[in-house]
Amino acid sequence: MDTTLQDPSPAFGRGDPMLGHVLDGRYRVDARIAVGGMATVYRAVDTRLDRVLALKVMHPSLATDVSFVERFIREAKSVARLAHPNVVGVFDQGADGAYVYLAMEYVAGCTLRDVLRDRGALRPRAALDILEAVLAALGAAHRAGFVHRDMKPENVLIGDDGRVKVADFGLVRAVDTVTSTTGTLLGTVSYLAPEQIEDGTATPGVDVYACGVVLYEMLTGAKPHPGDTPAQVLYRHLNEDVPPPSDVVPGLPPALDRLVASATARDPRARPHDAVALLGHVLEARAALTEAELDTDPPGAREVPHAGADDRTSVLPGAVQQPLPAEADGVHRTSLLQSPPPPPPARRRRTGGRPRRGTFAVVAALLLVLGVGAGVWYINAGQFTQVPSLLAKTEAQAKQRLDAAGLHPGGTTAYQYSDAYERGTVMATDPEANARIRDDGTVQLTVSKGPKTVKVPDVAGSRLSEAKSDLKDRGLEPGMVTKEFSEETDKGSVVRTDPKAGTVRATGSAVALVVSKGAPVDVPDVTGESEDDAVAEIEDAGLKAEIATARVTSDEDEGDVARQSPADGRLAEGDTVTLTISKGPPMIEVPDVTGLSVDDAHAKLEDAGFDVDEDRGLLGLFGDTVKSQSVEGGEKAAKGSTIKITIR
Repeated sequence: MDTTLQDPSPAFGRGDPMLGHVLDGRYRVDARIAVGGMATVYRAVDTRLDRVLALKVMHPSLATDVSFVERFIREAKSVARLAHPNVVGVFDQGADGAYVYLAMEYVAGCTLRDVLRDRGALRPRAALDILEAVLAALGAAHRAGFVHRDMKPENVLIGDDGRVKVADFGLVRAVDTVTSTTGTLLGTVSYLAPEQIEDGTATPGVDVYACGVVLYEMLTGAKPHPGDTPAQVLYRHLNEDVPPPSDVVPGLPPALDRLVASATARDPRARPHDAVALLGHVLEARAALTEAELDTDPPGAREVPHAGADDRTSVLPGAVQQPLPAEADGVHRTSLLQSPPPPPPARRRRTGGRPRRGTFAVVAALLLVLGVGAGVWYINAGQFTQVPSLLAKTEAQAKQRLDAAGLHPGGTTAYQYSDAYERGTVMATDPEANARIRDDGTVQLTVSKGPKTVKVPDVAGSRLSEAKSDLKDRGLEPGMVTKEFSEETDKGSVVRTDPKAGTVRATGSAVALVVSKGAPVDVPDVTGESEDDAVAEIEDAGLKAEIATARVTSDEDEGDVARQSPADGRLAEGDTVTLTISKGPPMIEVPDVTGLSVDDAHAKLEDAGFDVDEDRGLLGLFGDTVKSQSVEGGEKAAKGSTIKITIR
């Protein structure tokens, strides 16, 4: 994965749902740094320890793939075991829902790819300084039994303090293992060793080969085997030697040609056996060079575009067993290419054992591998500057700041509408603030023309959906929708807008819509009516009647309307009134009033919720005592029903 652990532009990653999220209850995600094929790298803050770090989060779509998750965890464990000053450290590993992550050391600076893109070829001294630090890191990995497998300029970080660190150990594997059991090849095609391409072998030799290619690129500013497709690049790595860098940069010392040839020998047996051995060769080569040779500026140094078919970490189809033309030694090799291009003219193949290392080179190499570290303290000094923050400054102020920083406004200033920046102020720069560019470089300014304005259209009488569409077409946003009764406007159509039609507003402004509920209808009171009569009266008023599923006990007779919702007020035509039907009054216990006086019996029964009827007959005309009652005391009767008492 091509990732750089460096400061991103402030706007980079805007809209990413991870931004502002606190992962695993600990890591607050502040900015997105880079995106690769397997994961996204963010700048984050460890809220427990209050330190800035880099958070490498696997893409959720890959979190269900056991092999990718295992590779992630393997990276954490492998790098944690290295603990080397030239290796980007891993602090923590975990998962939070669908997010599997690594908490890593944050390196503020740039990548070697950035340097090569900006400067082209490097001086031999700078190239060797960087390579020594890389080999120290890889040497520690090789001594621990691991192979990086994806060495390239994107994975070499150069901090603002000049320290060099190797990143992205996501493809590490134990020595002598194959790349995959699923028929795929992982890596970046420009730096793959022939044995990686042919059978996926992962030995320290593949890292040595990749470092040789990186050295060639640092010395020349270009890749040794360019191609329009990954297939072409792979074919050339299998069938062509890496040319001497002096073919591209005349005057480079022969010692550097020999160093590249040794590291990139197509036969792995002809290469230094691991990074420690190659580091010894590098130190010997440096000792053989004069100060003038180390500091020679490469002629015609140029910028090299980063984009291309061979710059990305790729997953390539499994090997197709197709023989290639025989090499000079008569050995046929198997290629991953389905349709290889015609073989190039035969080249002399470099062979031979490793040159004998001196005691000084061996000791120095081991010291670097054991953690002395290496820095490129001058690589950035005097070469680059940071773009000053120009946002919200007037165009004149921005140009003054650029001049003070030794930079220049680039070309014609661009002007765009903006709701966020006042007219005449800088709303964007390219490169953005804090980006590192070469001294005397140019910065393109984009200046705000202020908000773009538009008149609110007249959408009165339009259906709501049509009105919303019309507002969007004018660059406005439909806002809150409210409803009100209207005798003049059909139900569902727009009565008016707020602000009113013809008002000038900035594009993107919200416009509230008032929609008609139609002419108002008075809600009739149907409580106590039978269900059929109530429904008929509701519908005659232009409303709809809906009967509630559950019936309730009420003082209304069984089958009559116990209550309605709404009970009164006004509704729009076609609105619904919900009717709840009574299942009759509740059954309550009847008090015993026999033997009581007529007045006391009345009081007791009425207090209990009953009506009272008297039966005096001829014998009770002059009596005052209750002899019996229609419902005996202790039994239940409907509340509100009549209890007849007999008086004698």
